[in-house]
Amino acid sequence: MHERGYFDEIAPRWDDMRRTYFSERVRNRALSEARVQRGRLAADVGAGTGFITEGLIAHGVEVLAIDESLPMLQVLRRKAFDAASLHCCIGSAERLPVRTGAVDYVFANMCLHHVVHPAAAIGEMARILKKGGALIITDLDEHAFAFLTEERTDRWMGFRREDMRTWFAEAGLKDIAVGDTGERASVPSDSTDNCADISIFIARGSK
Repeated sequence: MHERGYFDEIAPRWDDMRRTYFSERVRNRALSEARVQRGRLAADVGAGTGFITEGLIAHGVEVLAIDESLPMLQVLRRKAFDAASLHCCIGSAERLPVRTGAVDYVFANMCLHHVVHPAAAIGEMARILKKGGALIITDLDEHAFAFLTEERTDRWMGFRREDMRTWFAEAGLKDIAVGDTGERASVPSDSTDNCADISIFIARGSK
């Protein structure tokens, strides 16, 4: 199945699926690392049904939720948010529909391993940041669970942390730190008894 078709199909079930894969502690770590402040503007890239967006709005942050899947964003819109705090738009991580230097924070949770060109996507995320803004990426470490590329339409089998540091630097970011969230993703196979168990990293950089 085409990747976007996969996410369109699972959109109504995604919140329940996500809860079995990884916990809210991933979101809490991302928000803490960014040191988010009330009244600021953030972009949630690959927002899905709003895992990161929900936490940002709860902290008083206005959010541009960007995703390629309209059904995912429709699920997000139906949640009880202050309409003035949430702006949803269709777009890809490699061509963000946001003007340069527009946002205080960019978050991308479990998005990058679905992107064709991760370095280009990181460059785009850096482009839309204001000077002094922060980019926070939480994603999978490099792994060997090939069934995820077939059953979950993953394009990348995680990432090496040294590559993340390189891509952040190439995007012109500074104060770069890549570390462990202390959390793991647990994703069962649909067709075998295999279950992926993968550490989750957090990468941070500032403009």
